[in-house]
Amino acid sequence: MSNSLLWYTTRGAGAITLVLLTAVVVLGVLSSLRAQSDSWPRFLTAGLHRNLALMTLVFLALHISTAVVDPFTDLGWVAAVIPFSSYYRTFWLGLGVIAFELLVALVVTSLLRNVIGLKAWRAVHWMTYASWPVAVIHGFGTGTDSWSAWLIAITIICGAAVGASALYRLIAGPTDPLAAPRTDFRAAVQKRDL
Repeated sequence: MSNSLLWYTTRGAGAITLVLLTAVVVLGVLSSLRAQSDSWPRFLTAGLHRNLALMTLVFLALHISTAVVDPFTDLGWVAAVIPFSSYYRTFWLGLGVIAFELLVALVVTSLLRNVIGLKAWRAVHWMTYASWPVAVIHGFGTGTDSWSAWLIAITIICGAAVGASALYRLIAGPTDPLAAPRTDFRAAVQKRDL
């Protein structure tokens, strides 16, 4: 395999991973808000969220694998799993490893969701909001074409999508349709126990 093919594959897989991770974050926010319409039922959002998350992992694995075997960087597998252990762009690659490990934690806890419980799963799942900007910063610091117009445009669009969904999440407030009745019920039970 030629060095240029590895370079293009690494960069392309990284850019596609950014777009897919952005879609996963946005769909996760929409799922948490229970967003739906007549033409888009809620289960489609959740299913698409899960499937795009798996596709993100495939492209992330391709991104990491091609970067590791590329003789130009000569990273090795240790640098791909231990943050800040690479001699090549140490800080920026370290951020990429951290973003990767946060995503691995999300996958593991999602697979163990029934075992660890919903609260623990949700607490770990909030790390998506940390992994996304860390991954973006990794791309800007590591990529040789980070400041090219096409990648800046992709990053701006992705940033706007994540920013808008996060802002909407904060503005929307509680999304549990039973929150008010549940609170009333608990208050009535507590009043009765006194």
